[in-house]
Amino acid sequence: MKYFKSILLFLFLNTVFSCVSKKKLTEVQVRAATSISVLERSISQLKSQLHESEKQNLDLRGDLKTKQGEITNTNSQLKLTAEQLDYLKKTNTNLLDRLSDLSVVNKTGAENMKKTLDALNEQNKYIKDLNGKIQSKDSANMSLVVNLKRSLSNINDEDVKVEVKKGVVYISISDKLLFASGSDEVNTQAETVLEKVAKVLNDHTELDILVEGHTDNQEIANDCVKDNWDLSAKRATAVVRLLQKKFSVSPERMTAGGRSEYVPKTQNTNDVGKQENRRTEIIAVPKLDQFFELLTPQK
Repeated sequence: MKYFKSILLFLFLNTVFSCVSKKKLTEVQVRAATSISVLERSISQLKSQLHESEKQNLDLRGDLKTKQGEITNTNSQLKLTAEQLDYLKKTNTNLLDRLSDLSVVNKTGAENMKKTLDALNEQNKYIKDLNGKIQSKDSANMSLVVNLKRSLSNINDEDVKVEVKKGVVYISISDKLLFASGSDEVNTQAETVLEKVAKVLNDHTELDILVEGHTDNQEIANDCVKDNWDLSAKRATAVVRLLQKKFSVSPERMTAGGRSEYVPKTQNTNDVGKQENRRTEIIAVPKLDQFFELLTPQK
């Protein structure tokens, strides 16, 4: 009887420990399956991010290739100008040598001729200096564009566009990102974009900032806004105010302006066109004193 009880006790304990082990094994298997699932999702996200980064790198390489082509053209023009300048110098030297041998040319005539030739030399020097300054300005614009695109790489291209037009950098932000319909209050989600733009602009203190509000041709009037002129101006002012107070952009550098519906990017014939025309543009422009310095010959 005692022996029989010992056997039952052994079978009972063996059953209990066997159940416990199977339970632990099941828990380990569940944990492992969960970890594998999380790891697979992480790998998928990383692949997506890598694909997006490769796309952005291709865009930046395209922009860089375009600018390199422009710089090459500018260098070719500079080389041609330098060759023309050398030719003029040689011609001037030959003319001066001949003037010294021509007895028919009186002293006053020779001096006037020399002054004319000296003026030509100064003009050619001014053209060469101006070309150099223009090339330097184009390089600065390229640097600004690359920095902005890198900073805004995770923003939808339809909402924020960066481009160079007429030698000036334009940052065009759609109103659907910045404002609610008919409102001049900047959305909280848009502050992330403006913060990134402000950070890059604060690194380029040599540029002034013009903020322009634009609307479509849909008439608007309510208790807060009189018309499209009023709405575009208030939106531009709201962006300037936020850049100054929250992101420390110097107010002396900024100008706010409303353009209403009169400078559209495309026709207002459908909803797509109207949506593209409703935008706020942040324009980085050279300071006026630097602009006039470009046009002033160096003495």
